[in-house]
Amino acid sequence: MNSSYFNAMAGAFLAVVFVVMTVSIAGDAIFHSEAPETEGYQLVALEGGAAPAGGSSADDALPSIAPLLASADVEGGQRAFRKCIACHTVEDGGANKVGPNLWDIVDRPIAAADGFGYSSAMTAYADGGQTLWDYEHLNGFLAAPKRYIKGTAMGFAGLKKEDERANVIAYLRSLSADPAPLPDPNAAEEAAPAASDGEQMDAQPAADTSTDAATDTDTNSDTMTDSETTADEPAATDAAPSTDDSSTTDAPASTDAPASTDNSDTTATE
Repeated sequence: MNSSYFNAMAGAFLAVVFVVMTVSIAGDAIFHSEAPETEGYQLVALEGGAAPAGGSSADDALPSIAPLLASADVEGGQRAFRKCIACHTVEDGGANKVGPNLWDIVDRPIAAADGFGYSSAMTAYADGGQTLWDYEHLNGFLAAPKRYIKGTAMGFAGLKKEDERANVIAYLRSLSADPAPLPDPNAAEEAAPAASDGEQMDAQPAADTSTDAATDTDTNSDTMTDSETTADEPAATDAAPSTDDSSTTDAPASTDAPASTDNSDTTATE
């Protein structure tokens, strides 16, 4: 290998190194980014704190399902329930699947199916068996399971139509040897006027308080007026004696003048 060939290879290597370094420097200059002061991502919590583990808030409350249950279609509910048969059985003594068996579900304690492993959120919501699957709980849960009991493992999106939920609940009610009685449809209608009357009663004391405050203000104003009138009267009374004193003081002066005249006359006569 002669020296010229070696020089050519060395020159080519140096040229490649020069090009790579030039491209690297140029790339850093073009695509330069500042290093963050703190590494990682900042997680911003929602204002108002975390949502509770179970149960829905008052803002998520649904209208009572009781008025619709009186005219609900059980057969329509059975057809709508086909969405659920992949996860639930409905016959008496049926096996648990992805979800628990739903025989005699209405008014049954929540999270009480034998042999089924419930989520911690559902178990907490059950309150040791004190909370029942009544019509209103079924209505709220079927509308949006994950919103009604936050943390539940049930992946069903929910039934958005109110009449469809009523039909399904009526079908679930029929899955019993002794179906639970239907709720009074007039109870929910009577509860709404009662709430309105309560709001009016709450508003009335506020109005009375405002009236009393206005009356007190008028009374205070009248009292201040009387006080000003009383304060002005002594000033007039004091002014009157001042005039009388002046008259009384001037009177002796005019009386002394005749006395002086009388003395002059007597001296002259003598």
